[in-house]
Amino acid sequence: MSKSNINFTAQLVTIGSRTVLRLPEHASEKLPSRGMVMGRGTINGFHFQTPLEPDGEGSHWFEVDKSMRENAGADVGDTVTLEIEPISDWPEPTVPADLENAFADHPEAQTLWNDITTKARWEYIRWIRSAKKSETRERRIETACSKLEDGQRRPCCFDSSSCTVPDISKSGVLIEPMENR
Repeated sequence: MSKSNINFTAQLVTIGSRTVLRLPEHASEKLPSRGMVMGRGTINGFHFQTPLEPDGEGSHWFEVDKSMRENAGADVGDTVTLEIEPISDWPEPTVPADLENAFADHPEAQTLWNDITTKARWEYIRWIRSAKKSETRERRIETACSKLEDGQRRPCCFDSSSCTVPDISKSGVLIEPMENR
């Protein structure tokens, strides 16, 4: 890792059905953006790469799945040691099936989708994912296809510093862990 590493400790908590790690403010301040940042590092010595999601309050968080917890030897409530560095190479996001299906009816949108940056694809997916209702999500997919067909390389009018995971956020802000409510 390089000298741009961010070292800190944090506690694994539960929000909804997810185990998450919220970066302390002093660690998040060292990231290059209040929006999503791709990061790699170690958690208790276990190497990982993951998007660091904005929490809607100027900081970041990420989900710590079962495999990561097992490899790090940690569980909910444990304090873990992290070393993270922001990276500029974004891995290709998994395209949701409903968006992939919409591209079949919108080949021009698919063409631009294949041409935009990987980070821009992540932004479109985050914007679509942030919809709480299925009708809103369907509308956003249609709008995304229309925007792409019109040559718009990024979703417009989207607060990239808000938390976009509907089941663990309210009004764009990561909700408090279960043990704090």
